[in-house]
Amino acid sequence: MGVRPLLPTSEAGELLELTAEIGAGELAPRAAAAEAEGAFPREVFRTLGRAGLLGLPYPEQHGGAGQPYTVYLRVLEELAAHWLAVALGVSVHTLTCYPLAAHGTPDQRERWLGEMLGGELLGAYALSEPQAGSDAAALSTRAAPEGEGYAITGAKAWITHGGVADYYTLFARTGGPDSRGRGISCFHLPAPVPGLTAAAPERKMGMSSSPTCQLALEAVPAGADQRVGAEGEGFAIAMAALDAGRLGIAACSVGLARAALDLAVDYAGTRTQFGRPVAAFQGVSFLLADMATQVEAARALYLEAARTKDAGLPYTRQAAMAKLFASDTAMRVTTDAVQVLGGYGYTADFPAERYMREAKVLQIVEGTNQIQRLVIGRELCGAP
Repeated sequence: MGVRPLLPTSEAGELLELTAEIGAGELAPRAAAAEAEGAFPREVFRTLGRAGLLGLPYPEQHGGAGQPYTVYLRVLEELAAHWLAVALGVSVHTLTCYPLAAHGTPDQRERWLGEMLGGELLGAYALSEPQAGSDAAALSTRAAPEGEGYAITGAKAWITHGGVADYYTLFARTGGPDSRGRGISCFHLPAPVPGLTAAAPERKMGMSSSPTCQLALEAVPAGADQRVGAEGEGFAIAMAALDAGRLGIAACSVGLARAALDLAVDYAGTRTQFGRPVAAFQGVSFLLADMATQVEAARALYLEAARTKDAGLPYTRQAAMAKLFASDTAMRVTTDAVQVLGGYGYTADFPAERYMREAKVLQIVEGTNQIQRLVIGRELCGAP
């Protein structure tokens, strides 16, 4: 539904067409049942990896596709329009690859990055903790020196793919307890690993097919060659990754909103009341018009932020704006889609209620929308 912006190259267009085919053939037919059963579709990520869709924004010499972020985000949007949990999983996996791709040594990239970008290995991003969510610099998981490496002890929370991931991009404190962000380092932990255990998945409002859980770490061994970047650089790495991750959430939000809009338009055009389609009534048509306008505006915002990133310019403020606006749009549009469908929108016979439940998490992950407003305000005012 709606006009899709032209893509920069024919290759990019082919990638989007391939994504749409996979979405329609592999994702959409399975989404409702998998969400109802809480079944994690691990093989779907292998399919996407083998199709070249898990390493799109990374250099070809590392096993990626060398595509600009504008193209990668359009692919994410297309995936989310068919199954949000899969699109969000791709966004998280892409996030986990960033530290190695941007800060890893040649040996680390040679050992791990190819399989990560090819989809044979699926990642989880372990930054948040039970007491350190929005305040990530307050994390207390400790990587203590041991022999020629480290022993990592602590707890992580809200970990997408926790318990099913093949590796964890994990952040732990290597500095003193008062070092805040200056004392955090990044680690690559292949799984399974002794001392790391995953709790039972959280019981969530939506996206049940995507496991989210807490991790417990008890003297988990990590060699010095598993630290990514220098000691103390982890927080800067994490924040840079989150800027890009917020664009991923924005694209996922637009995809979900687009799916809800398509459903509402289709229903309004075929459901008749008082002898005519409900879409003919101004109260419904105006609602649809507002929904469509919000979807287009959200897409334009994330694409402009992506173009800024692709140009190598600072884009923290634009990423926060895109994530804020797009996820709020997803919440509004999915809620309005339920309203358009009326009583049917409140039943599980139609996906509108699932879309609405799924939309809520987009206002929370990768920094709550209140944090996005804080980031935007600081960027505007030049505050530290």
